Amino acid sequence: MPRFAANLTMMYNEHAFVDRFAAAARDGFKAVEYLFPYDFPAVQLKTRLDEQGLTQALFNAPPGDWAAGERGIASLPGREDEFRRGIDTALAYARTLGNDKLHVMAGLLPAQADHAQHRDVYLRNLAHAAQAARADGVTILIEPINPRDMPGFFLNRQDDAQAICREVGAPNLKVQFDCYHCQIVEGDLAKKLERDIAGIGHIQIAGVPERHEPDTGEVNYPYLFERIDALGYDGWIGCEYRPQAGTSEGLGWLRSYL
Repeated sequence: MPRFAANLTMMYNEHAFVDRFAAAARDGFKAVEYLFPYDFPAVQLKTRLDEQGLTQALFNAPPGDWAAGERGIASLPGREDEFRRGIDTALAYARTLGNDKLHVMAGLLPAQADHAQHRDVYLRNLAHAAQAARADGVTILIEPINPRDMPGFFLNRQDDAQAICREVGAPNLKVQFDCYHCQIVEGDLAKKLERDIAGIGHIQIAGVPERHEPDTGEVNYPYLFERIDALGYDGWIGCEYRPQAGTSEGLGWLRSYL
């Protein structure tokens, strides 16, 4: 049976962020994820988790200047020291919040970028992050993101992500398989999951093409959930979608899985 984590960045926007934990728990979620925790003290978020009996499944390492449009710095030359400080900050939060998955965003390539140089920086930064995270039992995740939603993002394809993980060679470096992004870029989701399951550390879902509830759009998620179960995946599945109306009102798809 799949286990679902509410993504509190996209879901429950009817509530202030710190109140979304309780809203998710009321709807039956047992875990949460979100993009970034850094606007709040880790102990405050941990209190919310504990009050609601929730597990922290995932969050992202600091992405650079998000408000200015940056989407990660792991592949950006000249930002290595900032990247390492960000990993230290993220791991400190993870120790308090208790999650063992940390997503590291690759970043946007500037025009006329030297792709080979960016790839070299990316691999070295990922090797450092994986080594730093190992003592805490944390797995570093990388995620291919579709270029329609995020033009210029360094990593778009599942096979490229898996190849990078193999090249780095760290046992705690895996791929975050977002079904929404993969369907837009590649399709053939069931076969991609089958091929790569050993290297997948986290799965996320959303309807395609509008990124609404997973019972909308072109992807047959009930079939995929059966395949994911059959492949032996027992991690959380993050619900990283934008509800069409109220979050709770759109959770009819979830009822049979609770």
